[in-house]
Amino acid sequence: MLVHSVRFYLPAELPAERRAALRAGLESLRAVPSVRQLYVGTPAPVPTRPVLDSAYSFALTVVFDDLAGHEAYQTHPVHLQFVADHKSSWASVAIFDAI
Repeated sequence: MLVHSVRFYLPAELPAERRAALRAGLESLRAVPSVRQLYVGTPAPVPTRPVLDSAYSFALTVVFDDLAGHEAYQTHPVHLQFVADHKSSWASVAIFDAI
């Protein structure tokens, strides 16, 4: 199993319609055949702690069977279209891949 986690940091001035389009784009990644599970969320309203990063706007977690599934996802047309359509919406991303 490989878990691919991405945090999207959006500019504060990004319009609500672009935020909604980005979320819909994240949900569209379910169409990639190697995706076993996919979760999209926003920071939870938990108490602030020094080690907690809640500055991101969206969190994406994708589970694959293996590294080959992850690599297929990275080059799949749905993923490439998502990046092309939405990369101008984020200021930065942080990616964490774990096995």
